[in-house]
Amino acid sequence: MASFRLKFEQGLQARGIDVTHDLDDKFDAALVIAGTRFLLDLNRVRRRGIRVVQRLDGINWVQRVKWSGIRYSVRAEYGNVILATIRKRFADRVIYQSRFIRRWWEDWYGVANAPANVIINGVDLNAYTHEGDQDRPTDIYRMLLLEGSLARGLNSGLFHAVSVAEIMSAKYPMEVVVAGTVDESTQRKLQSNVPVKFLGTVPRADIPKLARSSHLMYCAEVNPPCPNSVIEALACGLPVIGFDSGSLKELVTDDAGCIVPYGADPWKLETPDVNALAASAGEVLEKQSQFRVAARRRAESEFGLDKMVDSYLKVLLED
Repeated sequence: MASFRLKFEQGLQARGIDVTHDLDDKFDAALVIAGTRFLLDLNRVRRRGIRVVQRLDGINWVQRVKWSGIRYSVRAEYGNVILATIRKRFADRVIYQSRFIRRWWEDWYGVANAPANVIINGVDLNAYTHEGDQDRPTDIYRMLLLEGSLARGLNSGLFHAVSVAEIMSAKYPMEVVVAGTVDESTQRKLQSNVPVKFLGTVPRADIPKLARSSHLMYCAEVNPPCPNSVIEALACGLPVIGFDSGSLKELVTDDAGCIVPYGADPWKLETPDVNALAASAGEVLEKQSQFRVAARRRAESEFGLDKMVDSYLKVLLED
């Protein structure tokens, strides 16, 4: 959310549009990025006749399948209640970040009372670019995992990624590089004959070079709503591999990566068909130049920041 807000505000300011975070100020529309606990303040905004637009991500669900600790579970369920309440009672317009997210919300909570749009996230194509410094190894293939957190209940994708790399290593020398939070317990459990490097949280400014320095990105999230990391990777010319769950097929075309059927039930966090992905992903390594060009082209055609900002402005300000 912080990343989106920063990019969106920069886009507005570039168009000469002022931004405020104070609901007592004068403004023409309010954008709720996911949820807020200040529902009374939000109600006052609506009573002033100001349009309230809610931008929705996915629904918290992993805690219902896999124990993730009491604190995480309570916060996740509380968050769902807040999001659903705003969507039902306060939002004049709803923006879903992918078609998958829209179907998900409508399946679980019914169709929203307000008009809805799907606007996929955008990225600064000048900052996230295929051109620039890189140190991509020539003696080994680097699989990058780029996630905010792969800790505790969110760690299943990490184990699947390593399994895919292990199978691929029979034909291709592989290493796995993980950027994001991974708890020590998970790191200790991960035993592999493939080198795995944990970078921890990486500064946002370092992500483009890291992406350019890899050969493919594995999307580790199960049922990803609309992962910014995938869009950023494509913009940097990095092909993406993963399983067909969530919105991944909406983002990654066949020429920009390799997305294969999950082969099990992702909603139960069952083990996916790692053999199928490993068998198909080899083409991405063998045709690097072709896939890298297509990845960047995909980002340029669909995921530019200006396109996203203009789409939001239509929902926020136009009748």
